[in-house]
Amino acid sequence: MSHEIIGVSEKPELKKWIPLSFQHVFAMFGATVLVPMLTGLSPSVALFTSGFGTLIYILITQGKVPTYLGSSFAFIVPLISISGMYGVEYAMGASFCVGIFYVIISMIIRQFGVKWLDDLLPPVVIGSVIMVIGLKLAPTAMNMAMYPWADSANGYSLTHALIAVVTLGIAIVSTIVLKGFFTVIPILIAIIGGYLFTLIMGMFFPAFALIDFTVIKEASWFGLPSFAIPKFGLVPIITFLLVSLATIAEHLGDTMVVSKVVGKEFYKDPGIHRTLAGDGVATAFAALFGGPPNTTYGENIGVMAITRVYSVWVIGGAAIIALLLSLIQKVGAVIQTIPTPVMGGISMMLFGIIASAGIRTVVESGVDYSCKRNLTITSVILVIGIGGGMIFVPVSETLNFELGGVALATLVGILLNLILPQMNYDTQEEE
Repeated sequence: MSHEIIGVSEKPELKKWIPLSFQHVFAMFGATVLVPMLTGLSPSVALFTSGFGTLIYILITQGKVPTYLGSSFAFIVPLISISGMYGVEYAMGASFCVGIFYVIISMIIRQFGVKWLDDLLPPVVIGSVIMVIGLKLAPTAMNMAMYPWADSANGYSLTHALIAVVTLGIAIVSTIVLKGFFTVIPILIAIIGGYLFTLIMGMFFPAFALIDFTVIKEASWFGLPSFAIPKFGLVPIITFLLVSLATIAEHLGDTMVVSKVVGKEFYKDPGIHRTLAGDGVATAFAALFGGPPNTTYGENIGVMAITRVYSVWVIGGAAIIALLLSLIQKVGAVIQTIPTPVMGGISMMLFGIIASAGIRTVVESGVDYSCKRNLTITSVILVIGIGGGMIFVPVSETLNFELGGVALATLVGILLNLILPQMNYDTQEEE
């Protein structure tokens, strides 16, 4: 690991450049391929759109911001729900619209600044929505960890549960005990550890024989991702756009963190409008190939903080490596052989971390829950989002408008924030 500081515009010599770029690939790999595996998309395509999207981002930000773009966890819930209700092509259409929406918001920010966005989406709303995103996924994690059958009424599998617990244990130990660079790749370490545990146990116990290498043998070595044809529907688009409000706020926060780590004011140069536009164009591009929406990756920010290597050339090198890996179809085939309970074990911690990030948002922002206004907003968002609240409006005999879950919770949170007066009800009562 290097201890010298390598600046944003500095190009390391090749013998350092390649291994430094591989570090970023390792950091983003586990989380980036986890999203498509949970949502039914192609991991190889996710790698392709992640790498290409990062290069797009670097181009739009004029090579001034060393940020890697990977698969966004915030869209797991809408990707699963919209794909199930309407088809994956409608989810991709909605994702494409999210990218365009990012660009539109970036233009507004360039013209009017970001204060209006902060007023529309204060920490009490954003933090609560992030909590919903993580907690809404909790049943998905437990189903993958314990139930090998579609119907959980058939009972849990002790084998699946054991694999999930071992994987979870590796993830926890990796997160807490390991030092240095290894602290930013606990997901990758846990996936590899859970995979090897299942493979070794499968050699001795038939119940653990969950890995089938047939798909690897049948896969060709090289191939290009196929172009997807998105379809557009009103409900999918609205659902994705509402969730994207939270990810836009997340983008602003990540950019601020990168600025602090690197020691440069990226909000001003190249400007937050450019970083958001880069994120948006990359997300729209991903949708055209059937990849999940992109987002700035905290894992890779962590790598920069640890190594003090801020070079955009290193980030670009990681993007190119991801592109090359995506074209090796046997890599995608290996990913497909990862047992479901391994992913379940990872998800048990990962989805909780997402929810915890929401808690961290409200805590670090100083949200005062002795104020009944804040308490009311968070309470309503949590119950509607986790409880499965739904708005159903029949538009015609063949068309219904349905809005629920995270999207509805976000909309209600925004409306409550706008409607409820800015005052402390507890203070008013005391007076």
